[in-house]
Amino acid sequence: MKKFVTLVFVLFFAFALPLLAENTPQESVDPKETGSIIVHIKDLRNINGMLGASLYASKKGFPDTPERSYSTLIKKITSTEDTFIFENIPYGTYAISVLHDENGNGKMDKNFFGLPTEGCGISTNPKIGMGGPNYNNSVFTLNSKQMELTINTRYLFKSKNP
Repeated sequence: MKKFVTLVFVLFFAFALPLLAENTPQESVDPKETGSIIVHIKDLRNINGMLGASLYASKKGFPDTPERSYSTLIKKITSTEDTFIFENIPYGTYAISVLHDENGNGKMDKNFFGLPTEGCGISTNPKIGMGGPNYNNSVFTLNSKQMELTINTRYLFKSKNP
């Protein structure tokens, strides 16, 4: 019995030690790769207010709770087309929502029925049905140093301020 236990012990280490050695880090390099996402926003109906873009790493808060996003960028609108660049983003799956905050109050205004009264857009430009945009239909994968997306701004209602 003693010889059997010794044999099992020896065989375990003969097979386990090479496996443990393979999983030992050889150098202290951060394995997480990052890239940039260039977002072109088109079809803004005017240059009133602010433009915001939120990058979501999960469906939590998507599409209209930027406080729950991975990153949010905001700028004053100067043209009916604009660009945001999200930099140093870890490779992974994301979705982006864009808001044309025409009155500059820092939130998406909605009507009595909960429909947006300001312009908005979603990565992948999916068709939007009842219940608003779906995270799973809006995702894309960042797996290179740089990628570009174009988001078309949509308005459900005519402008209050021509």
